Formats: sequence, C-alpha cells, structure tokens
Amino acid sequence: MRVLVVGPHPDDQELAMGGTIALLVHAGHQVTLLDVTDGEPTPHGSRETRATEAAAAAAVLGVRRRGAGLVNREVLYSLPARHLLAAIYRELRPDIIFLPYPQDAHPDHQQTTRIAQDARFDAKLTKSDIPGEPFYPPRLIYYFCTHLRLNFPASFCVDVSAVMDVKIKAIRCYESQFARAGPAGEPWAPLDYVCNINRYFGGTIRRPWAEPFHVLEMLGLAGLDDLAI
Repeated sequence: MRVLVVGPHPDDQELAMGGTIALLVHAGHQVTLLDVTDGEPTPHGSRETRATEAAAAAAVLGVRRRGAGLVNREVLYSLPARHLLAAIYRELRPDIIFLPYPQDAHPDHQQTTRIAQDARFDAKLTKSDIPGEPFYPPRLIYYFCTHLRLNFPASFCVDVSAVMDVKIKAIRCYESQFARAGPAGEPWAPLDYVCNINRYFGGTIRRPWAEPFHVLEMLGLAGLDDLAI
C-alpha cells in the first residue's frame, strides 16, 4: 500500500502514530509523511534545527518526508490550499490518508484536517487546473494529536508493543521541542503524556501499548485473524 500521513507540523505524526508508522514500514508498505508547515517558529527551535530533527525522525522510522509549504500558525482553509494538497494526492496516489482528528485545541490542526479532507474530493475532479491525473484516495483514517483535552472517541486501536521503542526514539529526535522541562519541572513531559495515552489504550485491548484511531466511513475487515482478543 501507499500510505500518506498528513501532519500540521513535523512531530505530530510521530507523537500520535509513530508506532503504527513503524509497523507499516516493517510490513513493506510505502509511507510518506507530509508536513503541512515547517513547525517554526517555536520557543526553542529554528527552521534549520526543526528540519534536521524531522529528517532524523524520518530516518528512524524509515519513511519519506516532504513539506507542503504552508505557514505555521497561519494555516487557513482556502481553495488554493485544498488544490495544493489535491495535487500532492494525485502525485503520490495514496491508498490510505491519515489526518488529525477534526476536533483539536490547535487551530493549525483543525484547519489542516478541513483542507486535507476536501482536497480528497478536489483530487478526483476532471477539467480542473490541479496538476496531475484525477485520483480519489480510497480511505481516510484519523489519528489523535497531543493538543486534545477530551476523551478520545477511538474506533479501533493498533497494537504497537513491538515497536514502541522505535516510536520513542523518533520522538526524541525533536530535542528542541521536548528536551526542556515541563510546567512542573519534570523532564520530557510531552513524551510522558504520549506514553500514558498509549499505555491506556494498550490496556483496552490487553496489550502493553496501543495507538487509537477514528474512522467516519465504514471500516471493512478481510477477516478476524488479527484481532487482539
């Protein structure tokens, strides 16, 4: 399969579903991470530093990475933004697109998902100025970003116990974002938060670690052999 993981900023994909990405790569699927913005400015980062960290994380996971070129903190829903992503869909022709869950505390996350959802429709249009041949990505799946402060309405979980160490290694590449202390002085506060989420959802399927996902469209299964029982 060709898999596209759309992230508002470099690190969103690794934090939310780095384990699932590692599993997909291990299974032989072609995975591309699309960073809608470069994620900068941030308090302790720079464009050069963030690009180096993002490349290092991609190397850990074994994925391709590219940017869409929108501006951090200024992501706005628009027809040009939709057509920009639609052109990327036409080029990459993904079987599955992963997006942030639509409800989020970060405006860039919300806008990215709106743009990416509607770009799916635009990508199939004929008689348009969008570069490339029309294509309709078959499947959208939503992941949960770390800015959420709600109960995750997960439709299913992926057991990432075998690759949790890979996910943590990829996250740790973003030293400018996560090496500083948290509000109470504790180290690696965002990583602890992510691990707590993955440990909780692992418990819901009786596995050490799991990542939650949400679907709006019906999810079809070829069989029940891989269900975590």
